[in-house]
Amino acid sequence: MATTKWFFEPSHTGAEFRARHMMVTYVRGQLKNVQGLLEVDPDAPEKARVEATIDATQVYTGAPERDAHLRSADFFDIEHHPTWTFVGSQIHQVSASCFEVTGQLTIRGVTRPVTFDVTYLGQWDTPWWEDGRDLGPRRRAGFTATTRINRQDFGVSWNDVVDRGGVVVGDMIDVEVDVEAVLDTDGRAA
Repeated sequence: MATTKWFFEPSHTGAEFRARHMMVTYVRGQLKNVQGLLEVDPDAPEKARVEATIDATQVYTGAPERDAHLRSADFFDIEHHPTWTFVGSQIHQVSASCFEVTGQLTIRGVTRPVTFDVTYLGQWDTPWWEDGRDLGPRRRAGFTATTRINRQDFGVSWNDVVDRGGVVVGDMIDVEVDVEAVLDTDGRAA
């Protein structure tokens, strides 16, 4: 079988992160408008390639003041670095539906190697609506990808001390990405 190309459907793809807050709980944030593409040969998944771009300007945690602080130079510095990117091309198949995808993650202009644990959720032919008309069916595939990064590695270092030597924000950040990819039949992933 030949290599297939897929594009991420932004309205059904998103990223979430969680960070330890005030030493006792976690705060979660969402990032929408995730663009990406996947190239894969179904007979050789270890040769796959994935690219993703996440719009950091629209971070949402449910607290407008915190969202503004995350967009500031203390955290994401969106004025200078409005997007995060990931390019992965080292794929290790762990089981029939589980993969380790290693690549380069860039946040705040700092690039580091990161490995995502990816679960393939399957494929389905579905309707495809454009301009109020069903132009389907289109083949869709689903994936979840998780990793844990140290925010200090990417220059996201703001913090403050709380009582008894604790900190406001933990260093380890859990990231989860949900991807709905659509088989590219008309050159959108080019």
